[in-house]
Amino acid sequence: MRTYTKGLLALALTSVLALTTGASGASADSRGLEIAVPAYVWPGDPMLTGLQAASPAASVVVLNPGNGDTPFNTVWQAQADTLRGGTAATGAKTKVLGYVHTNNANRPIADVKASVDNYLKTTDGKLHVDGIFFDVVSRDCGPGNSSRDYYLALRQYVQTTIDAIDPAVQELVVDNPGTAIADCYLEPGHRTADTFVTYEGTYANYTGAGWLGGNVFNLTAGYYSGATFDPSGTAFWHLVYGVPGVPQMKTTLDTAFTRGAGYAYATDDVLANPWDAAPSWGFTPETTYAATIG
Repeated sequence: MRTYTKGLLALALTSVLALTTGASGASADSRGLEIAVPAYVWPGDPMLTGLQAASPAASVVVLNPGNGDTPFNTVWQAQADTLRGGTAATGAKTKVLGYVHTNNANRPIADVKASVDNYLKTTDGKLHVDGIFFDVVSRDCGPGNSSRDYYLALRQYVQTTIDAIDPAVQELVVDNPGTAIADCYLEPGHRTADTFVTYEGTYANYTGAGWLGGNVFNLTAGYYSGATFDPSGTAFWHLVYGVPGVPQMKTTLDTAFTRGAGYAYATDDVLANPWDAAPSWGFTPETTYAATIG
């Protein structure tokens, strides 16, 4: 995992980084591909034991206790702590994120913050996750940037809360619209997340007409890569399910990298929940192959 600027300072530095990295975003020698896995299962599930055994480990794992509303108790905390002990191909420890739903910026923000607190404000006063994965995120700016500002307020809340508990922790905030996102969300000084999931769907759509042509968009430029918003090389994350086998898994990861993703995950799991089982090939072949890309 590449290094990020800590906390709220990152918002102020985004414009400088975008200018200095130029049109290609992160430099060629700093960009790679890392595996980041949503694991929507309960503690002790075989999917999680598979992730614990993977070598190298996934860079990011998302835990989802009841869409973020089931208490993040000591059993969940122990599961998160075990996963955080893994070492990814980059040499960094696995980051664990807590899942929080937002209903396209329509869920009351006080309720969303309560879900965030479920993960961050534990009875032992310690952090057991490294950040938050906001799901069902609106991809549009909203009237007067209202949707964008809703998610900006949430990012700032996560940053200040984590910083108050443990200033040494480098938090990670992810927004998941599941498709290309309006570039107002990455605007200097108003960036709403470190990373955006800009594709979530099937392999057939990913390798066909389902890819819209970019990670970000605006009404003037249409869809484009968003590379100038990506100084770390990890601004975009692609999630692909229904992948038929190992050759297609490798194709998925190669394609994700080509399309500007710094994180990706490919699985042969399918709907209704494609994130509730390990791929049939396991995690190690995927993390190992990803480490060769870039």
